Amino acid sequence: MIEIRQFTKLYDQFEAVHGLSLDIEQGDIFGIIGPNGAGKTTTFRFLATLLLPTSGRATLAGFDVVRQVREVRRSMGYMPDSYGVYYGMRVWEFLDFFAASYGVPRAKRRRVIDDLLQLLDLGHKRDDAVQALSRGMRQRLCLAKTLVHDPPVLILDEPASGLDPRARIEIKELLKELRRLGKTILISSHILQELADVCTKVAFLERGRLLAAGDLDVILAQIRRHHILEIRVVGDGAKIIEEIVGAHPSVLNLRHDEGVWVVDFTGGDEEQARLLGELVARGVAVREFHQRRVNLEEAFIKITKGEVI
Repeated sequence: MIEIRQFTKLYDQFEAVHGLSLDIEQGDIFGIIGPNGAGKTTTFRFLATLLLPTSGRATLAGFDVVRQVREVRRSMGYMPDSYGVYYGMRVWEFLDFFAASYGVPRAKRRRVIDDLLQLLDLGHKRDDAVQALSRGMRQRLCLAKTLVHDPPVLILDEPASGLDPRARIEIKELLKELRRLGKTILISSHILQELADVCTKVAFLERGRLLAAGDLDVILAQIRRHHILEIRVVGDGAKIIEEIVGAHPSVLNLRHDEGVWVVDFTGGDEEQARLLGELVARGVAVREFHQRRVNLEEAFIKITKGEVI
């Protein structure tokens, strides 16, 4: 759905992005991870046809980003990291203005607007003045605006920035729903764990250079020397756990931390299953036995330092 090949952008002598190549497939929620100055917004603006490359090329929905600007803009909805709304308009009027700008027929616009208001839970704000909306509601309205022409691709630069925890959760659920509706989503965020919750794939950028990209679990498998297992039990069981788990040849370290046994484990899935079976066979009441979910912040720090987890 999106192909970037050797994208480079120079501002005088400053190289904002260097030789970036990425493939984003249809139906992906693809997260771009990096600190300020990593090149995320520069890349997004290039894909949104707002910035010419110094070198390199890209296609979006099969259209060349530089040579087929009109087609790209009709295929893409772009939500920048900072945006404005037009005061003096009501919510439905704001959406109607953008629908008209995209050539949505007048007879169709009311239905499109009503559907978007329902999707983004803004129906009760339909006749409210735009300037009276909270930040979270304005964020939703801006996202609705990017959807008004039903583009297959969404480019969202920090869509949850500045939102309270409840609003961020709602945005995450909305992104999942948009994916179920068939959208391909390219997204950036400073709140790294939020990307881990919604993204199917990620790319790590630093100082304009790509460090790693692809399925998050695959990336971590390439740099990780071991898994982290977490075991919770009912009752004590400490002696048996130390005897069985602590002595297992694939266990590098075993520690007890606030009611959870944390295991540094080098074995695969079959060894994990056998280890669990041994504990149950010895009478340990295992309540939870799972591999710890990826900590994206930790992964980012390790990757940018060239270390392993």
